[in-house]
Amino acid sequence: MERFLLISVGALLGANLRYWVGDWVTQRLGASFPFGTLVINLTGTLILGIFITLATERFLLDPRWRVLVAIGFCGSYTTFSSYTYESINLILAGQTVSGLLNLFGSAFLGGVVMLAAIYIGRLI
Repeated sequence: MERFLLISVGALLGANLRYWVGDWVTQRLGASFPFGTLVINLTGTLILGIFITLATERFLLDPRWRVLVAIGFCGSYTTFSSYTYESINLILAGQTVSGLLNLFGSAFLGGVVMLAAIYIGRLI
């Protein structure tokens, strides 16, 4: 139950910050390009990378902080941060092919799946 609550609190904060940042960026840069999503993906990646590095290499934080911040907050703010962290972590661990496959495969296949989803949605 404790993990559930920690994830929920982090997710609440992450989702609301995502909405606020996306809206703030769009108001300043316009909606002709998804600048809000781009900023969210990049800042989420930055936050997760710094947090995980500090939590596991420098401070050895209680694992509950990882549940709150990495899973709850960052997972709600953007899943892009998890995807890039996992991909780069594979590369740094010497599993370069797997890391690159995940990095580029997720982006490319995600695009293909989205095209298919739009096509299916239009057929319904």
